[in-house]
Amino acid sequence: MPAGPQLIRAMNEQLVLGLIRRAGTLSRADVARMSGLSKPTVSLALSNLERAGLVRAAGTRTGVPGPAAVLYEVRPSAGNVLALDVGSQFLRGAICDLAGTIRANATLPVESATGPQRVAELARLAEKLYAEADVERSDITQTVLGSPGVFDPRRNALTLAPALPGWEEPTVLSQLRGAFGASLMVENDIDAAALAEQAHGHGRGVDSFAFVSVGAGIGMGLVLGGRLHRGARGAAGEIGYLPFGDMPRRTRDARRLGHFEASASAAGILRAARQAGMRRPVSPRNVFAAAARGDERAAHVVAHESVLIAKAICAVTAVVDPELVVLGGGIGQAAGLLDAVRHELRTLTPIQPELRASALGDNAVVDGCLAAGIDRAWEIIIAAIHGPDNA
Repeated sequence: MPAGPQLIRAMNEQLVLGLIRRAGTLSRADVARMSGLSKPTVSLALSNLERAGLVRAAGTRTGVPGPAAVLYEVRPSAGNVLALDVGSQFLRGAICDLAGTIRANATLPVESATGPQRVAELARLAEKLYAEADVERSDITQTVLGSPGVFDPRRNALTLAPALPGWEEPTVLSQLRGAFGASLMVENDIDAAALAEQAHGHGRGVDSFAFVSVGAGIGMGLVLGGRLHRGARGAAGEIGYLPFGDMPRRTRDARRLGHFEASASAAGILRAARQAGMRRPVSPRNVFAAAARGDERAAHVVAHESVLIAKAICAVTAVVDPELVVLGGGIGQAAGLLDAVRHELRTLTPIQPELRASALGDNAVVDGCLAAGIDRAWEIIIAAIHGPDNA
């Protein structure tokens, strides 16, 4: 069945809006040239978007032949996005307008021990953000939660999140929707960080790349053909379950977390450091710092960690052959690890992707959730203009 006029108008407006969002400001002629749409079609789309309060005139372009061209930009006040990151140690959040300008951000230490308590803490964080941004909950167009694990539609629950006690209980998701609305989006936290890398980091303009996060947990976000690849069950990138490492596979942690994650995450590094005879490896950072000072035991632990990570990257490149691999997370960005992994990778495979350490900070998951939320918010707004049939 061919698309109706209303749907075509909605699609044209979404295309025009997307071009203006990415460019910042564009004239009618710019939009027509970049979109391939006719000038009358572009004029109609811009008129509809301006009338709906989604774009506005932002001055004129002068200094070129011909009459001055009116430039258009998105109207930031069209809506707001709330992004939340559920970590094992910290909860992070931010609110931005639809132009991407941050209006509030905050971090709270985790004090909860159960799923419902964690939901309550997230709600308190959101209230703090609403107050800082001077908005009401009703002013939020889209909320995106970055969380370990994946959504299982059969159970209507999150799964593969063993590091957060009680987080996989079905009641947790219903409580989250009660706190933030039925339109709540749940994005895997590492996938969200990959989106942030695509929007703000080394992944800009890269058609295919893998974001490998190594920290308290291990995961991967995979961008193929410029789009985030989630897999058939949303589990693409759960590399913590790769079947290699130095942890006996039948141990509780290996079964619960995955063999690779139990071996190469923060807990695995600390265990290896203790086994190497280091007396007080308080954190992986201490281990890497000791290795940099010349401690042979710490250097052995770091070398072993680089081998494990190189093996995981080798497995990924052999299957999808990304152009770039970005290492992120507290351990993935540790000084000295990148060069060590690069060296090990050369000994394992002739397939050598570009390897870089992420320059994004602790808010990478929040930034990725904001990017995903802005995209979804504009879709909701455009659909609402043309009626529920297009939502």
